[in-house]
Amino acid sequence: MAALLEMTDAGLYCAVGDFFVDPWKPVDRAVVTHAHSDHARRDCGRYLAAVEGEGVLRTRLGAGAQIRTLPFGEALTINGVQVSFHPAGHILGSAQVRVEHNGEVWVVSGDYKTEPDPTCTPFELVTCHTFITEATFGLPIYRWPRREDVFAQINEWWRANQAAGICSVLYGYALGKAQRLLAGVDRTIGPIFTHGAVERLNADYRAAGIDLPETVNALDAPTGTTWPQALVVAPPSADGTPWLRRFGDLSTAFASGWMQVRGQRRRRSLDRGFVLSDHVDWPALIQTIQTTGAERVLVTHGYVPVVVRYLREQGIDAYALATHFAGEVDTGDDEDA
Repeated sequence: MAALLEMTDAGLYCAVGDFFVDPWKPVDRAVVTHAHSDHARRDCGRYLAAVEGEGVLRTRLGAGAQIRTLPFGEALTINGVQVSFHPAGHILGSAQVRVEHNGEVWVVSGDYKTEPDPTCTPFELVTCHTFITEATFGLPIYRWPRREDVFAQINEWWRANQAAGICSVLYGYALGKAQRLLAGVDRTIGPIFTHGAVERLNADYRAAGIDLPETVNALDAPTGTTWPQALVVAPPSADGTPWLRRFGDLSTAFASGWMQVRGQRRRRSLDRGFVLSDHVDWPALIQTIQTTGAERVLVTHGYVPVVVRYLREQGIDAYALATHFAGEVDTGDDEDA
């Protein structure tokens, strides 16, 4: 019997339903887990996504994209295949895709995190026969500190920079991480400015009802702005560009799961690194896989061989699922970690 979902040169395909999940080439019908560029490919004919993420998805894909949305948990039948979206807890609108046909259930996780935060609907566990999981941080060294502790560190760094008379520039990916940072910092410390790539997506978050502090595009800052009092949130691609010159003396920091690894901050020539990820860490990854009850697990995006080997040692039927993407890497504004 053919697999319900199989990998093709255009991505993960459901032949019975005639649709793709997160295709990496333009296709006629794309079911999309979330709006990051390695999951939401431009120029597809039709898109299906969770309603919570429609705003950011349209910003990324363009006003002309044909996007149909479903509320979380509501099923749509496509050529006899039931498709539904369930919260992935990664960014606004991020979803796991549940696919059911003739009693067989597959779940495509997309990217996910099980720790709740105020910028998206919390992760929902979905039981299934086959689970397709990411492995972005699929090494035992990745274990996240408490969110509250990380934001206390960020606030302390901001206050210390104010006292030293230097501007605080905090890097986070433009979609998802930047908004999580804005929602979590102490907004009473001082004014908050953003890079234009962040500010465009802030509007979508606010339209979806997410509470963010008041922010101003740094290019629109009034004359005489006191930059040493400010926090500036920008994508990591802004580092080392002329855009930074307006802020004078500054301290740079990056919020990412990659900051767990010693040497990453030094390699990037950053002043600080804060460990904050929108993906599951190792304990949450393994616990989630085990709790789905899946008889088979397909692993993609990240440290695939390590996770597959570990799962097999635990008696779980696990396999690598090759894609065009090695994982969520730290090289562009569209990526997130």
